[in-house]
Amino acid sequence: MIKHTPTATWPHISAHDLICFSHLRWNFVYQRPQHLLSRFAQHTRVFFVEEPIFQDGANRLQIQEPVKNVFVVVPMLQHGLEEDCILTVQRDLLNDLFSIMDINRFISWYYTPMSLPFSDHLQPAATVYDCMDELSAFKFAPVALKENERRLFAKSDVVFTGGYSIYEAKQNTHAHIYPFPSSIDRAHFATARTISEDPSDQAHIPHPRFGFYGVIDERFDIDLIAQAATARPEWQFVLIGPVVKIDPATLPRHANIHYLGGKDYKELPHYLAGWDVAIIPFAQNESTRYISPTKTPEYLAAGKPVISTPIRDVVSPYGENKLVHIAADADEFLACADAILTEQNRAPWLERVDAFLAGNSWDRTWSEMAQHIEARIHARSNTGSTLGSGTSVVSTPSV
Repeated sequence: MIKHTPTATWPHISAHDLICFSHLRWNFVYQRPQHLLSRFAQHTRVFFVEEPIFQDGANRLQIQEPVKNVFVVVPMLQHGLEEDCILTVQRDLLNDLFSIMDINRFISWYYTPMSLPFSDHLQPAATVYDCMDELSAFKFAPVALKENERRLFAKSDVVFTGGYSIYEAKQNTHAHIYPFPSSIDRAHFATARTISEDPSDQAHIPHPRFGFYGVIDERFDIDLIAQAATARPEWQFVLIGPVVKIDPATLPRHANIHYLGGKDYKELPHYLAGWDVAIIPFAQNESTRYISPTKTPEYLAAGKPVISTPIRDVVSPYGENKLVHIAADADEFLACADAILTEQNRAPWLERVDAFLAGNSWDRTWSEMAQHIEARIHARSNTGSTLGSGTSVVSTPSV
């Protein structure tokens, strides 16, 4: 990995807009895309192109600027369009965006390969694929996703992965692929160590509290939570986040399980502060095989003991360094929790946590990514030939 240089300048990045194609919405859950792209926005304009929303009325673009230099672009499409027509309209609207916003020199950044069919005519200075998950393993994944990802690998100048396990699975698919596991906004989450006042919807919940925040979907181990809550009715389980892709009726309903809904990123330390144990109860299935939960270092930065199921990118390095307790089933979860709740002195553990997290930051991750992109653009401009696995030479798009 390229050595971090905090004072580096970014001549290529600053001279190019960044066009991001995402399957996640900007205002959904604040995670990896928002952390990274908000840092790009300190140097250049970022256009965050979301998946379409279908509505009555003419096809159009909705463009908003929720953060300075971040333009969230939503294609608003008519109901009832055929699949081929949807792609054609998205391509036309994308061309409109370039014209409206006077985009000439740019970098393409992909979170979803499914955007490639309507954007493959673009000729960016560099194409970046930030492969944060194995999307083909997720529930309701499009059939065409794997083929589009193959094409995206061929088009990309540089590929980043959201963790080491997915890097190991894909490292031979590209000449310039680099692992960038979850980072932290350490100062933000460390405030949980000094917050004493509970949010109003958590204040009434007794202790001990076992807390989780994140998306509650097919990756969530419903059975583990149900079994643990049944076995220890005096323990309280606080679950924060939206429920998606699963029927809410399938979630366990016990007096000691509390669903508080989604919360703003700024609020998370306030909830964390009131937990006794933070948990990562992900199921062991195809959709979790390559995930690298951002919440792992965030929980630790807050100074909270953590219990996780054996997600590979949590086991290594956090479990192996005895920073996180690993539990494969409800019985192991109960044993880990009992040990945590009876622990007398956590100071040595917290010292090891802080030493491990030192230097881990989204600023550093972004900086190292930027250096890789700069290097690829520089090499490409010097050679004027195809780089990466199969990208076009740099030119300005005609829109």
